[in-house]
Amino acid sequence: MYLVTMLGNLLIILAVTSDPHLHTPMYFFLCSLSLTDMGFISSSIPKMIVNIQTHNRFISYAGCLTQMSFFILFGCMDGIVLTVMAYDRFVAICHPLHYMVIMNSHLCCNLVLVSFLVSLLDSQVHNLIVLQLTCFKTVEISNFFCDPSILLKLAYSDYLTHNLIMYFVGAIFAGIPVSGIFFSYYKIISSILRFPSSGGRSKAFSTCGSHLAGICLFYGTGLGVYFSSAVSHSPRKDAVASVLYTVVTPMLNPFIYSLQNSDIQRAMRRFLRKSV
Repeated sequence: MYLVTMLGNLLIILAVTSDPHLHTPMYFFLCSLSLTDMGFISSSIPKMIVNIQTHNRFISYAGCLTQMSFFILFGCMDGIVLTVMAYDRFVAICHPLHYMVIMNSHLCCNLVLVSFLVSLLDSQVHNLIVLQLTCFKTVEISNFFCDPSILLKLAYSDYLTHNLIMYFVGAIFAGIPVSGIFFSYYKIISSILRFPSSGGRSKAFSTCGSHLAGICLFYGTGLGVYFSSAVSHSPRKDAVASVLYTVVTPMLNPFIYSLQNSDIQRAMRRFLRKSV
């Protein structure tokens, strides 16, 4: 699954970069999402594979903090890039005549840069909170990686304080992007319903279908695990749910964005023919 994820996302990046017709904002953000997915799954799965092969379940204090930092960095950036892609679809559908003027290369690069900086801030906030856990030698993490929600639970023995921190951080770094997605799609749906022809409406909806599927898959599993850990008392269920958004979601994204996109499929075939 790890190899499929890496190869699938790498193929999308190579196909887009090799085809000049796909050098547009939408595919620039798709490449950013693929690159982020590769980093997201690489933050936890290689270490788990090594643990399985060596029968060693230990991780150092610095290693755990580093893993958590990269996990949150790429996980948060994944969510923000999905929000940016929703804004891109909003501009394309609601302001088609001004699309290339609004979504210029300068703005696109700045949006990805801001996504990275906000994600970096989120990872450091979690790091500062977890650093309060001083006795780390005898800690047992009931998951296959240094799950931020579990580390926050260990850092705060007080149940109320732990929940307040969890919901406050989650509301800021996940609530704002989700609100942006809801606002963008509210405007998109309102605009599509005013289209005179049914063909135009179905075409507009089809361009958003793969993106909506990716959003539901990522936020549905990710936020579900993050917030449910506050009330869940089943480590096994949490670990199984974690696999969904750390492994399954990045693996499925290349299929979601390529199966219904004829431009990506043509670019992939062209790239593979050149390579062969």
